Amino acid sequence: MPAPESAALREAVERVRTEVAKAVVGQDGAVSGLLVALLARGHVLLEGVPGVAKTLLVRSFSRALGLDTKRVQFTPDLMPGDVSGSLVYDARSGEFEFREGPVFTHVLLADEINRTPPKTQAALLEAMEERQVSADGVTRPLPSPFLVAATQNPIEHEGTYTLPEAQLDRFLMKLVVEVPPREAEVAVLRRHADGFSPRALEGVAAALTAAHIEAAQRAADAVAVDDDVLAYIVDLARATRQSPSVQLGASPRAATALLAAAKAWAWLGGYPAVTPDHVQAMIVPVWRHRIRLAADAEIEGVSAQAVLTAVLQQTPVPL
Repeated sequence: MPAPESAALREAVERVRTEVAKAVVGQDGAVSGLLVALLARGHVLLEGVPGVAKTLLVRSFSRALGLDTKRVQFTPDLMPGDVSGSLVYDARSGEFEFREGPVFTHVLLADEINRTPPKTQAALLEAMEERQVSADGVTRPLPSPFLVAATQNPIEHEGTYTLPEAQLDRFLMKLVVEVPPREAEVAVLRRHADGFSPRALEGVAAALTAAHIEAAQRAADAVAVDDDVLAYIVDLARATRQSPSVQLGASPRAATALLAAAKAWAWLGGYPAVTPDHVQAMIVPVWRHRIRLAADAEIEGVSAQAVLTAVLQQTPVPL
């Protein structure tokens, strides 16, 4: 793609931030993560306590993208067919027909995904990995682009089901949505005092089209990567496997996920090639949910982020 076209496309993608900021205050890092996941064709797990605007963030993000979005509230009695769709008998025709579930959308908001049993969680696996749904021997493709943004509460464990490793591995990034700074929180209250309604999302306009998004994804794919940077990613992955605090380190799939996120982050910054700085910026959100800490490390209060920070400090950086 010629440089002016690429620059204009990048500017259009950056306008998404402006539109989301009309509804959500103080979550710039989470918006960046969602943009990276979109460009890298990945999915996002949003973790945060109730009331920090996780759902509002995803709704305003999809509105700014100009894409169709659907929300599923995950509950203990939710069935797999409630997510992916199911065969329904049509009395008039005397035949079974497939009724699409909410997964047939561009942006799927999976609210409180850890509140549903593993069987229903697994219904998302094929959709997230293969971008398709299989039922009654028929494979049905999902719309493109397709992004799953799932939320979970990190402090409430009663009535929840821990996401299995295979499910966690399907998420490109885990973004921690924090309570905003004081100034941002004051700005939130000012908006509500002036009549802002989080349900209406008034003023948030579409900054992109599906064609823009697919062009931006192709542009991010085309970002160059030197062999030294590829070797650096591999060295980081191997360092997590050798850490005494880690029971299960970053897999080769985790390394490819980090590469995809680094390429997207480099493209957003206007860089023609990935640098070690881009890898370092993405390693925590891309890997913190993919490594399993050793039992003694968890008892001592060691976090995945601390392990990854130590790995970055100990691994030589290519010049």
